[in-house]
Amino acid sequence: MPLPQEIRPLHQDLHDTLFRAAKADWVENSPGKAWTRILWTGSETGTWAAVFRWKKGFVAPPHKHLSASHTYILSGRLKVRDAIFETGDYVYEPNGVLHGATEALEDTEYLFICNGPLLYFSDSQFTGYLSWEEMEKMRARSSVTPQAASAANIGSAPAARAIRG
Repeated sequence: MPLPQEIRPLHQDLHDTLFRAAKADWVENSPGKAWTRILWTGSETGTWAAVFRWKKGFVAPPHKHLSASHTYILSGRLKVRDAIFETGDYVYEPNGVLHGATEALEDTEYLFICNGPLLYFSDSQFTGYLSWEEMEKMRARSSVTPQAASAANIGSAPAARAIRG
């Protein structure tokens, strides 16, 4: 039976994107404490996806979501505001959400899909910005393992390590 309307894509160059996450390299964000595995960036939407690995005790600074995000805890525990996120938890955060510091209560890995940028701040100023463009810049300095990323980051400029997840 034929469909009641044409459903083929208008643009025939549309296709799925497969990313072999296990083959992705890591970027060190905080020496010996935090790393990022960049999975995908979408310049057409500003959306990006990454796996963050934080050692117990790592604290990400306060930030505001300038778009919605999705988080899935792969392993470990995070303290976010007044909640504890544990292995297997899924969290949706709407556009505009403000965070205080986010702390890894144990070694933690989580999948983070963000529909736009994050804005980091202190009590008196903006301290950082993270978007798909910064993720692409970080990808250029990635390494096969977190340990290799740490070794490659020794002696690099502190400003290059200022971006946090």
